[in-house]
Amino acid sequence: MNFFDATILSLIEGFTEFLPISSTGHMILASSVLQLSDQEFVKTFEIAIQLGAILAIVCLYANRFLSSIQLYKRLVVAFLPTAVIGFLFYQIIKTFLFSPLVVSITLILGGIALIIVDKNKSLNKSEGIKIENISYKSAFIIGLVQSVSIIPGVSRAAATILGGMYTGFSKKQATEFSFLLAVPTMFAATSFDLLKTSASLQSYEFLLLGIGGVISFISAWIAVKLFMNLIEKHGFTFFGYYRIVLGLFFLLYFMKQG
Repeated sequence: MNFFDATILSLIEGFTEFLPISSTGHMILASSVLQLSDQEFVKTFEIAIQLGAILAIVCLYANRFLSSIQLYKRLVVAFLPTAVIGFLFYQIIKTFLFSPLVVSITLILGGIALIIVDKNKSLNKSEGIKIENISYKSAFIIGLVQSVSIIPGVSRAAATILGGMYTGFSKKQATEFSFLLAVPTMFAATSFDLLKTSASLQSYEFLLLGIGGVISFISAWIAVKLFMNLIEKHGFTFFGYYRIVLGLFFLLYFMKQG
């Protein structure tokens, strides 16, 4: 991996992590197009730079994290299903589903789901619930939906946003809860992956990790700000069509390659 590869992957991570378009899917597709070898450092790099994106959310929503203990309780309940399911099926998912073909298909299916939900007026009405006061049942349901995102290409953000809207959140509330829930979920997943890696890092690779972390932090910060403005004006339909087009493009691309 060189500096160019590290920059591209870090930008993709930051700009896609909190959007409903699957950062993992984009990383798998990008690594394949860049023809990065399946070396241990590449895997470690893709995992470690997520910490920069997580830090962006912590900084942007610091007041929310510091304002209410009730928020933490809901986040813990929502996090548990993904933690349990992810731990049980981690190796199976990594072994059989981390492929460009799976990502292409799930991008398309997820895009269709986003468009359907965005156009369903019954799911676009907020019941006036504050994020900190949602029921534990609703938090658990959102967590269950989020657990589906362990399949590459589904998108953790898309799953939690759809789960949030199903339980009565407005688009903005569902998106913000998705951001907040990303912190414990991503931190746990990143830490678990890093503990399992056996890469022995060189000084040059530490430099790449540092640069990657900074780039993913900045790009995630910008992406979240733009995303919130975009969904309030236009909803999620754009992201649905984007997923479908991208999925079809790579489906055809990898079919020709094969």
